[in-house]
Amino acid sequence: MDEMTQLRELRADAPVPDRSALAPGRLRLTETVASGRRVRRLKADWRIASIGAAAAITVAAVLGTQLVDAAAPDRSGPAATTGTLRLSSPAEVLNRAADVLEKQQAAPEPRDDQWIYTKTVMAQPSQNGSAAGRFTYVPDNWVPYDNSAAAKNGKDDDYRTSRQVYRAANELPDDPARLLAKVRSFYPTGNTAESPPEAEAQHSFRAMGLMVEAYPIAPAALARIYRALATVPGVHVTDHLVKDAAGREVIAITRKEDGSHEQREILLDPHDFSYAGMRFVVSEDYVYTSSAGKVKFPSEKFKAGQIKMSEARVEAAVVDAKGEKP
Repeated sequence: MDEMTQLRELRADAPVPDRSALAPGRLRLTETVASGRRVRRLKADWRIASIGAAAAITVAAVLGTQLVDAAAPDRSGPAATTGTLRLSSPAEVLNRAADVLEKQQAAPEPRDDQWIYTKTVMAQPSQNGSAAGRFTYVPDNWVPYDNSAAAKNGKDDDYRTSRQVYRAANELPDDPARLLAKVRSFYPTGNTAESPPEAEAQHSFRAMGLMVEAYPIAPAALARIYRALATVPGVHVTDHLVKDAAGREVIAITRKEDGSHEQREILLDPHDFSYAGMRFVVSEDYVYTSSAGKVKFPSEKFKAGQIKMSEARVEAAVVDAKGEKP
């Protein structure tokens, strides 16, 4: 069964859809699936995106772009509106981002009766691994700011309502080590054979990615998160701007997944340092083989730099009613 068929068959009323449904089967995001870990741990939850019965519409021709990185003219990669910023170290990038955010005034916290509107673009490589990818728009999505019912009844342990994340972020301490510990507690690691615990650094990066992706989040809180993110062991920044699933040039904050041949990337807008999306990218050449009982599947070859999955959030806003757009 292909991905689009699976998307169409998902229940329209599912309160907390599992993001891993968007990247099933032979497009495995990481080899840790084969070792028994859940895809949910790698892809994490999709807190504010709902697929719905109509699922996604393929729009490769509309986007007119490919799953390839876009090197800036100068590969030191100064972002378009960030002055002399050089993409040479995560500390320089994330601390500069924090400096910018700390100067911004926070908007009022959304009311409990308001809604979070989002639009997302997904991209996956073609079945033969070529750069020309398959693109999908996730339909416009609205989720209550106080989505307590979904949080209570949802199946994803990582699910948090927008209100929960907003308030938790505001309470995070300034000290990076204490902040990371708080975020790991907010998004705990596994504790079962199916979903074993992560090493601390990987847990930190995954959990911080979920926090960065949250919407809305106060600028001062996001600044503290960025400063702490720069201290996670193994974190790097790509030395040139890359393209997200919508074809925009963005900053990639990366960390190689433990025990895997791939890296997770948190994508930031180079203009205002807001969350732009995420990707999984092959970090080294490897061959993947798998079987199901007596059935053996053909081996799949992956090359360093190949994009396994990419998503971009192209719009997000607080609105007063479901169906309203900014």
